[in-house]
Amino acid sequence: MQENFAAVYRADTAAVLEELSRTLNSIDPASLERLADEILAADQVFFVGVGRVLLSLQSVCKRLAHLGIKAHYVGEITEPAITKNDLLIVGSGSGASLFPLGIAKKARSAADCRIVHIGSNPNSEMKEIADFMVRIPVRTKFYLDDEIDSCQPMTSLFEQSLLLVGDILAKMIIEHRKLDMKGLWQYHANLE
Repeated sequence: MQENFAAVYRADTAAVLEELSRTLNSIDPASLERLADEILAADQVFFVGVGRVLLSLQSVCKRLAHLGIKAHYVGEITEPAITKNDLLIVGSGSGASLFPLGIAKKARSAADCRIVHIGSNPNSEMKEIADFMVRIPVRTKFYLDDEIDSCQPMTSLFEQSLLLVGDILAKMIIEHRKLDMKGLWQYHANLE
């Protein structure tokens, strides 16, 4: 592959970690606090996204379920009906992805539930649908002036940041609710 693979690996690792640190520190803590409050206030939390964003959201969904929160992703075979007492979290860097945008519109008209957009583009059509946005200001396909650039391909930095934000919020919810880490295993899958 490369003559000095180890050195390149270490340099690339440092670059990716620096990007993640810069990105996570650029997210507005007030928006994250509001998101945590919405999660805790909702009867159920639903997630929608596509591609690698969906994979990150599914991981966050699973982690919230480990905390005893009723969490689902749109399209799962056992997905229940969404109601006005629920929260829909829409993950879309651009805010223009067809499926998440359509589901947000449907949730607004069918249930008038709370909707949060986690994305990069603050000027997308999601702005008119979501109650608020948690902005992860990283490079999108639109190359907005204030986006954090990345050495990684396409939207990797967004998907990684999304997963880490979910895990950080889960940790904060555990601390807020004074949950016993050992006791959380009661919610973990046991058919493995």
